[in-house]
Parts: sequence; structure tokens; C-alpha cells
Amino acid sequence: MLEIRHIKAITLDLDDTLWPVGPVIVRSEAAMSAWLTPRAPKTAAVFADPAQRLALRQAVQAARPDIGHDLGTLRREVIRLGLTRQGEDTTLVEDAYRVFITERMRVDLYEDSLAALAWLSERYPVVALSNGNADVHQVGIGRFFKAGLSAQDFGSGKPDVKIFHAGAAAAGVQPHEVLHVGDDAAMDVLGALDAGMQTAWVNRDGKDWAHDAQPHVTVSDMGHLCRLLEK
Repeated sequence: MLEIRHIKAITLDLDDTLWPVGPVIVRSEAAMSAWLTPRAPKTAAVFADPAQRLALRQAVQAARPDIGHDLGTLRREVIRLGLTRQGEDTTLVEDAYRVFITERMRVDLYEDSLAALAWLSERYPVVALSNGNADVHQVGIGRFFKAGLSAQDFGSGKPDVKIFHAGAAAAGVQPHEVLHVGDDAAMDVLGALDAGMQTAWVNRDGKDWAHDAQPHVTVSDMGHLCRLLEK
């Protein structure tokens, strides 16, 4: 059961909680491939093929497990490997990544997200906790957040309890005074439970819960969460 009176701050996931991330990544990949086409056409063709792109990513992940939490560095190394294997110009890495990440910051919020962010931020300090590399200020919603922590900047990601505890500290409260909100059952809910937080599972697609430990509350969207907290 959710103990609303104990909540003094909100930590909040971003991708697939406030916006659908799949279309963003597809669009960003396409923009990068288009940019590479006149400059490194063989590499561009590789990145345009999902299977080949995945194989490159898996090769980098196997060779560099130390950067698994750092999606920016991981993607740069994937680009570098693609260029290297095709014998094309590896000095293009940073510019290619810049094309990708610029497009990555263009997101389409779920219809309920903006109003919910405004409502929550008027009542609680809100801290973003993300394993992705979206930046709330570049996305255009920074005004609603007291702080934002990403795995690539922090050094580890969810479900590591350290990033949850750092989120609580950024909000100026203790972990048990935080409600963590996110869509990922393992990364968000189980991780936050291990960190001693209350949890809200954002289940937009009506998925079944598959774990023994339970979220304190399940909501269909961010508006649903606000209505519960208003009671």
C-alpha cells in the first residue's frame, strides 16, 4: 500500500515513462545513417541494417563491459568499430555521435506527462533517474526537475541502489521518503524497493507483473499517479 503521507520527494524515470523511446531511437539511428552516407557509405549501410548494427553493439559490449552503463561512450565505440571494420574515416566518430544525440533529445511526450510534471513539481522536489542519455534540459522539461542523474554521469545505473540513494540526496530527503516512479519492473521497481523507497510502476500497456516483490502502486499513466497522490 502506498503511504502518501511519508512521501517528501519523487524520483522519476524518463524513457518509456514520460515518452516512448523506441521511435526516438529509430529516428536518431536513421539521422545518423543519413549523415554518414556521403562521408562513410559502407559504414552507413551497416548502421542502416538493424542486425548488423546489433552485432556491432554486442561486439563492443563484450569487449568493453566497463562502459555498459555509459550509453554515450558505448555508442561512440560502436560507431568507431563500424568505421574501422569498413576501413573508413574514424575521425567522423564525434560528429556522427553529435547527429545522433541531437535527434535523441527530440522526444514526443505522452499526452499525460506535461500536466503531471507540472502537478508533481508544485508539490515535491522531482529528480530524474535515468539509465538513458536524455537530458531533461535539452528535452525541454528541465524546469520541473530539482536535479537529474544519469547512469553515464553517475558511474552506475539502475537497479544499483547507489543511484537511487544519490537521487534521494539530491532531493534533500532520506530514501524511505521517496516515491520512485518508472516503467521498468526490474530496473525501476525492484531497484527502488532494494533502496528502501516506495515505488509506483507505470504500466501503460497492461503488462502482467512477474516478480514476487510488489510495487506499492501500479498506475496506467502519469495522470493516474497524480490522482492517487491527490487523495
